[in-house]
Amino acid sequence: MAVTTGIPTREEMESIAKEEMEKLFETVPMIKEFHAGQAIDREYYKRHLMETIIRIGLNNEVDSYCLYKIGYSDNKLAQLLSTYLAEEFGHDNLFLSDLEKFGVTREEVKNTPPLFSTQLLIGYMYYSIDKDGPMPTMVWNWFVEWYSDQYNMNIAKKAADEYGTEYVKGSMAHLGVDEHEDHVGLMYQTVERVMKTPEDGEKAKDYLRKFIHLISMYFQELHDTTIGQNA
Repeated sequence: MAVTTGIPTREEMESIAKEEMEKLFETVPMIKEFHAGQAIDREYYKRHLMETIIRIGLNNEVDSYCLYKIGYSDNKLAQLLSTYLAEEFGHDNLFLSDLEKFGVTREEVKNTPPLFSTQLLIGYMYYSIDKDGPMPTMVWNWFVEWYSDQYNMNIAKKAADEYGTEYVKGSMAHLGVDEHEDHVGLMYQTVERVMKTPEDGEKAKDYLRKFIHLISMYFQELHDTTIGQNA
């Protein structure tokens, strides 16, 4: 007889992520086709790459802050996060190599402020860490890796079909690194570690839904500032 702990399993968390992403696909223009590898727009894709680079840098800072807040309270969790952080540093250069093919320079990316939805996400991350410790960081990092595993190959293949394989070398290399280092599995270990009670499980699920809501806001803003603006 199975023992019910009240703490969600990985399968349950993945089910929530899929359900929330499906809601997102129904509310934001072109996003469903983009994630399925069925549609792409040059300016939309360029700005998405740029925001990915910006967000990686900001997220590394958030992870570093979370690591500082963990301190010596959970050495194993700190070790897992440190491993992930070390492996993530420099990944922005992979996407930058693709973006440069579109004529966007490193300096241009550096001087571009993050979209407002990204500012909201990063600000919420800091607030959440101060409020609930490492949990939000672990849920977010796992979701990012799960999202990449689910959708980024579709997006990269469509970009390769439209613009050429030279334009996705960095993106494909990033996918290869994530798969080789099993970042989805690594980060889910951290989610499991921060869910000690049924209450923690409910909180983790709530964070997951809120993060996907913020991602929905990002894709709406991305659409509005590229395709919508051009239209």
